[in-house]
Amino acid sequence: MRITVLAGGIGGARFLTGLRTLGHDITVIGNNGDDVTMYGLRICPDLDTVMYTLGGGISAERGWGREDETFRVRDDIGAYVGASGTDDLPSWFGLGDLDLATHLVRAHWLAEGVPLSAVTARLCARWDPGVRLLPSTDDRVETHVTLAHGERVHFQEWWVRLHASVPATAIELFGASEARPAPGVLDAIAGADVVVLPPSNPVVSVGTILAVPGIRDAVVATSAPVVGVSPIVGGAPVRGMADACLAAIGVETSAYAVARHYGELLDGWLVDEGDKADADRLNEEGLPARAAPLLMTDVDATARIADAALSLAADVRK
Repeated sequence: MRITVLAGGIGGARFLTGLRTLGHDITVIGNNGDDVTMYGLRICPDLDTVMYTLGGGISAERGWGREDETFRVRDDIGAYVGASGTDDLPSWFGLGDLDLATHLVRAHWLAEGVPLSAVTARLCARWDPGVRLLPSTDDRVETHVTLAHGERVHFQEWWVRLHASVPATAIELFGASEARPAPGVLDAIAGADVVVLPPSNPVVSVGTILAVPGIRDAVVATSAPVVGVSPIVGGAPVRGMADACLAAIGVETSAYAVARHYGELLDGWLVDEGDKADADRLNEEGLPARAAPLLMTDVDATARIADAALSLAADVRK
């Protein structure tokens, strides 16, 4: 089957490790709202996490960045910050020494006028992730967060430096109104046999992909069944701080509430077995839902989750 997945970083990447074992033709539309420019380099955390994870280069311990990474450059930047007494250098962002090579190469090609989708394909030629990885857009977009006291910061500052500890009142994709889907994105959605919303952050991963004009409409219009896998298990995110993001947009942290947040996009919803009551409620309201174990403890367990999602899609199609 031709499967199109709208994926963020760690959760989406881990889901893809299981889906890939099932032998289908997979196109991944990756979130690039997390993208940020630091030290003159364009950094694409979610695209790189998918690429590294499926290419066998991800740090298994951290879930992001490269395996066997060192941080000598980052630490030395910190020494300059300390000696100068300034705080205008983002030494809080953990750029590893190996990871810097990716950002340097990307920055070089972008400066030569190569679009991000083509740059991503060139980078993937090395890592051979076994899927087709596309950014949501070639245009420069960034997720910005409005804090409770009114300041607006880049998502990375809120997430990494502040650990989402400061309440947010709004999260939006800056530059979205001028952005257009990257080449191949709309075709991948329209031509899919199944579209999957994996257990990625529904606000700052899947949500920012859908914020690129044309993508949400394409998901609504596709003839393929659209099934989602809940990123919320037992009323909490399995990893990360998706609850802080959901709170910022006024959505409860539950498998039921996230399904209702996606609304008309979904034809089916997969929840954890511990959230079966949420599935029952959704079924009563007319949205086909199933409960299954959703903890991605290893590749085999993740493959079973992916298979359950595709099984639900088959039933929805019937």
